[in-house]
Amino acid sequence: MENNFKFISYIGTYTTGESKGIYKVTVDTKDKKIENAELAAEIENPTYLAISSDNKYLYSVMKKDDMGGVAAYSIDTSTGKLNLINYQLSKGSSPCHVSLDKENKFLFSANYHRGIVEVFPIGENGEIKPNSFVIKHEGSGPNKERQEKAHIHYSSLTPDQKYLCAVDLGIDKVALYAFDNGKLKEEERLSKKLKPGCGPRHMEFHPNGKFAYVITELTSEIITFEYSLKDNTLNEIEYISTLPENYRGESIASAIHISCDGKYLYAGNRGHDSIAIFSIDSVTGRLKLISHISTEGSFPRDFEIAPNGDFILAANQNSSNILIFDRDKNTGKLTKGLNEIFVPNPVCIKFLNYNL
Repeated sequence: MENNFKFISYIGTYTTGESKGIYKVTVDTKDKKIENAELAAEIENPTYLAISSDNKYLYSVMKKDDMGGVAAYSIDTSTGKLNLINYQLSKGSSPCHVSLDKENKFLFSANYHRGIVEVFPIGENGEIKPNSFVIKHEGSGPNKERQEKAHIHYSSLTPDQKYLCAVDLGIDKVALYAFDNGKLKEEERLSKKLKPGCGPRHMEFHPNGKFAYVITELTSEIITFEYSLKDNTLNEIEYISTLPENYRGESIASAIHISCDGKYLYAGNRGHDSIAIFSIDSVTGRLKLISHISTEGSFPRDFEIAPNGDFILAANQNSSNILIFDRDKNTGKLTKGLNEIFVPNPVCIKFLNYNL
């Protein structure tokens, strides 16, 4: 990789303030800075994004009047601009999360307010076809304000692509569905009810496929699981806090990501306004807290590890700033970079895919 190599990243936002839609930024690895923030596509509330593995298409959550859904864009590789292909909408609140299968044949959306997961086939030219399947969760949890009904916050396939994981904050559950060509069927033996009131938010699998980690929004914890396809099991190993031991303020957890070498896990805290850094035991999957670093802003909704692993971009939703942090690959520790950049109300960061 040349010293002047630049990574392109897209930023999903809330458009209730100054934001107009999806933004594009560049990370300059030579000067170690973020630059060139510009609007890539005008769209209402593109709060989560997914990029196809070949970098041809970007998919986004969207809102339009009293309808919500998902949108498809082609990516102009010369300018980084996004060109709308099509969208699929239905009446009601928009989803909060989107993801793709490895072959970019299906798009999965999780809808927090409606408690549903939808499966959308993708056409040869990247267009989103009408949904092929819908799953709706029912139930509630002990937190009367946040768990009055089902709230699916995340859905994505397992590394072997055989099951769809639906993480439900409202009913404290990780539901796994057998996935077969656009159809879903719940596998009760794999699905897990979690500690009441924890409010699971997002899930991340270890690169080795043997461990999975769920971040809980309401109790600010990471749950470690051992995943075995052979035995059809998803077993809890431990719960560990994302907050400092002596912290007593209000905080809710946000994003969770694992370094590509599988050695370190990072978790966001909104309120404490930090990223927690953990080492991962390669044999047991257990976590050990290393340190916390301030995100130098308010309400870090998301962050992302750069494709080369040298940097992390952190997005502070309420203070509308994105910071770059240098990342030590040997220790996992982060140090604040040289600059930050303004992007209004950022909530999601996705890099283009690079073969390094």
